[in-house]
Amino acid sequence: MKALALIDGEHYLPVNKAALEELSSKRGYEWVGAVFLGGMEKVGSPEDLRDLGLPLVLEGEMLERVARAVEQFRPDVAVDLSDEPVVGYRERFQIANLLLGHEVTYEGADFRFTPPEYHDVCEKPSLSVVGLAKRVGKTAIGAFAARVLKGGESGCEGRWNPCVVTMGRGGPPEPMVLHGEELEMTAEFLLERARAGEHAASDHFEDALMGRVTTIGCRRCGGGMSGLVFTSVVEEGALVANSLPNDFVIFEGSGATIPPIRTDACIVTVGADQPEEYINGYFGPYRVTRGDLIVLTMCEEPMASPKKVARVSQLVRWLKPEARVIETVFRPQPIGQVSDRKLFFITTAPEEIGVTLRGYLEAQYKCKVVAGSHRLSNRPALREDFALALAGEERPDTVLVELKAAAVDVVTELALKEKLGVVYCDNVPVTVGGDGDLAEEIVALAEQAARRYAERKG
Repeated sequence: MKALALIDGEHYLPVNKAALEELSSKRGYEWVGAVFLGGMEKVGSPEDLRDLGLPLVLEGEMLERVARAVEQFRPDVAVDLSDEPVVGYRERFQIANLLLGHEVTYEGADFRFTPPEYHDVCEKPSLSVVGLAKRVGKTAIGAFAARVLKGGESGCEGRWNPCVVTMGRGGPPEPMVLHGEELEMTAEFLLERARAGEHAASDHFEDALMGRVTTIGCRRCGGGMSGLVFTSVVEEGALVANSLPNDFVIFEGSGATIPPIRTDACIVTVGADQPEEYINGYFGPYRVTRGDLIVLTMCEEPMASPKKVARVSQLVRWLKPEARVIETVFRPQPIGQVSDRKLFFITTAPEEIGVTLRGYLEAQYKCKVVAGSHRLSNRPALREDFALALAGEERPDTVLVELKAAAVDVVTELALKEKLGVVYCDNVPVTVGGDGDLAEEIVALAEQAARRYAERKG
């Protein structure tokens, strides 16, 4: 393997030389160059390090030196022989983000970060939709993108026939195709699938219902620091997508994991309410810099103050200056009739935003929200909330629920048992700021993805 040495001036030159020789002998590394990271305690001058006999990068700030060395030497692995106080935890994460972005392995005395492998198997233009965390609206953005591309959103022409490949911790063991444009996905239909042992609120069911497109559900397990999954059947799902008549593929991430498929463009969703250190620290920069289009979600109080939204927007622009950035909020959209109904509204959204969402529903759809629960992902607590709603002063006649978590096996089961109507609820992104309109940016990104696909396959 071609190896790049990262060294400091806190080690004597003979010590560095001996370490390089030992690693070359034991691991077969071919040293192609070195980067001086700093520190002057044990060297006369940085120039003295040229006695190592390797091409040496000395000029610029630390990360600039590493980036220039990667471009110059094209290593397979960068081996960190430095130590505190020159390079600490923060600096090592910065170096790791840079190296993984260049598909270079980063190795130290007791760590090794390997770039995620993205399989180049999709035979159609494609984009991925990923998130910096769970519950930042990734699936809602994916379903919205599918509707935009097929013309299911107002003002969109519908230039594509997309399908969506999902991966979830509750996904099927083999890729499962749902023809959302054809299926009548009623409460009874979903409950029947759940009773048959399927996770009928998994992302491929949600996208099929909300996007009204073909979806391919896949399973994944585990999530690494840079977004890699331990195991998945997504590659097999991509092969299924190749066999379908659809002409564009959307690959959705799961939680904070990234689909292990090479795509032609990427949408990254970032919650404006997320801690800033999750965006510019750890492996946040690697994830953000994958995005061609960055969608900030939850851009409203009480989720995030205007100052916080501005800081997050500035931060992602600093990490990826060439990316388009759109600021959004989510609003509930019933997939069914709720006018004049008494609703029990059940959501995964945080309780802090509950007043806003309930007020929007009542104003837009002329209904009355008589009870609510924000504990859709907590089955025991959800059952308690259901019992309280039924025992309240005004008994609901309809349950309005997102198709997530326990929406089918608990909510739908209990609602039908109590003779309540069941209406599923989409979360629609509404543009409130940034570089343009979200729908228009998605169309432009799809066109860019198609051009990139043609260039690399042509």
